[in-house]
Amino acid sequence: METGSAQPYFFGDIGCWSERTEVHKAAYEGAASALRQLIEGGASVNVVAVDSITPLHEACLRGQVQCVELLLEAGAQVEARNVDGSTPLCEACSSGSLECVRLLLKHGAKANPALTSRTASPLHEACMGGNWECVELLVSMGAALEAYDMYHGTPLHVACVKDHAHCVRVLLQAGAKVNAARMHQTPLHHAAKNHSEEVIRLLLEHGANVYARDQHDRSPTDYTRPGTPSSRRLHHHQSTPLSLQQLSRLCVRNQLGPRAPRAITQLHLPKILIHYLCFH
Repeated sequence: METGSAQPYFFGDIGCWSERTEVHKAAYEGAASALRQLIEGGASVNVVAVDSITPLHEACLRGQVQCVELLLEAGAQVEARNVDGSTPLCEACSSGSLECVRLLLKHGAKANPALTSRTASPLHEACMGGNWECVELLVSMGAALEAYDMYHGTPLHVACVKDHAHCVRVLLQAGAKVNAARMHQTPLHHAAKNHSEEVIRLLLEHGANVYARDQHDRSPTDYTRPGTPSSRRLHHHQSTPLSLQQLSRLCVRNQLGPRAPRAITQLHLPKILIHYLCFH
């Protein structure tokens, strides 16, 4: 019975391979009473299926909070990896279960697990599903804003591709690099492809480069349809000089990054810029 303290986990090292078990099924379905009985009867909480999915993966994927708690208390490996390299925290972020994410972090789950060539970070997964509360929690725990996935780019790329404006806002306010590029494509390119005026507005306010060219030598504006709100906003940004307030905001953000106080108002920004220029 594996209910004691868990030992460090290494991929493929648990040594108890089987098809999907009753423990997996109970965890997936949220059958807490059945899961408790299985654990008390000596069932392993770290048994893995042929794809390396553990019961904890199953419970997190479905947001089964009670089952996650039972498994963790029984010694489930919090950093176990499935065949794709995803941890239970990745699954919890994908499902959007804030309580599961909190439990996992409390039990030592890493907000920044080591990434493989095929692995997205927990922050990527939260952005993929538009789970902004999970994004906020991960950011507060020091999740890497610039974690890079070869298929998706940074979490900000993912949030823009999926058109999750609230996640975009959280990332930008935390200091994510607005002009990060994957194959020369910036988050603004993705927002333009989606014709997402709200995301485009957020990116431009945080200093997105409207002139950036991707691997096809196309700017964000080239991906919009003429006459649409997103196209008009991008063209207006290109043809209109930034105001002092906008310049002040960008200056503060560029210099302070995530330390820039969120309480700064537009009325204060010009004074802050003048103060900065005078004393730096």
